[in-house]
Amino acid sequence: MEAALIIFALMVLFTFLGLGVYATVKVVQATKRGVDRTITQARRTVEDTTLRAKSFGQVGVTGALAQLRLDLRTSMRSTQQALHEGVRLDASLRESIALFEQLSAHGHELDGELKRLEQDPDRKRIAERLPDLRERTAKITQASDSLRWAARDRASRFAEDDLSALSAQIEMESGALRDWSPESVDHLAAAAAEWDAAQQGRQTQQREQPRKAALNPAAPAPDYPWQKTRRPESTT
Repeated sequence: MEAALIIFALMVLFTFLGLGVYATVKVVQATKRGVDRTITQARRTVEDTTLRAKSFGQVGVTGALAQLRLDLRTSMRSTQQALHEGVRLDASLRESIALFEQLSAHGHELDGELKRLEQDPDRKRIAERLPDLRERTAKITQASDSLRWAARDRASRFAEDDLSALSAQIEMESGALRDWSPESVDHLAAAAAEWDAAQQGRQTQQREQPRKAALNPAAPAPDYPWQKTRRPESTT
C-alpha cells in the first residue's frame, strides 16, 4: 500500500514538473517571438527611413532605386495589413490572401534585386535597366493596390448594407412608437371600459351573495347511515 502511494505521489510530482516545463517553454517561445517581432519592426523602420532619406536627398540612380524600393515596400505592407485585418470579418478574403502571397514572392525578389543594385558601382548599366525595373515595380504595386482597394471597397459595402438595414429597422420601430392614431386610441378606450364593467359586475355579485343567503337559510344536513344515533335527552 505504501509503495502504491509513493508511486502515485511521484507520478503527480512528475506531472506537475512536466506542466511547469511546458509552460516555461511556451513563455520563452512567446517572449522570443515578441523580441524577434520587435527587432524586425525596428529594422524595417530604420531601412524605410534610410530609403526615404536616399530618395529625397540623392539624385540619379541611387535616388531612383531608393524610391522604387520605398514604393514597393509601402504598397505591399499596406495591402498585407488590410487583407489580414479584413479576413477577421470576411472569410472570403482568404483567397485574396493566397493571391497576395504569390505576389509577395515577386515583390521580395524585386526588392532583393533593387537592394543589390544599390551596392553595384556600375551606375551606367543600372541606369539602362531603370525602365525595366520601373515597369516591374509598377506591375507589382498596381496589383497590390488593386487587392487592397477591392478589400476596402468590399468592407465599406458590407458596412453600408448593414447600416441601411439597421436604419430601416429603426424607422419601423420609431413609427410603431409614434402610432397614436384615433383607431388605436379608441381600441384602448374600449378595452378600458370593458375592464371597468367587469370589475363593477364582480363587485355587485359579491354584495348580493350575503343577501341571498339571508333570505334562503341553509337546509338541515341529512343524516347518513354511518353516523352515530343521537342519544336521547335524559328525562327527570
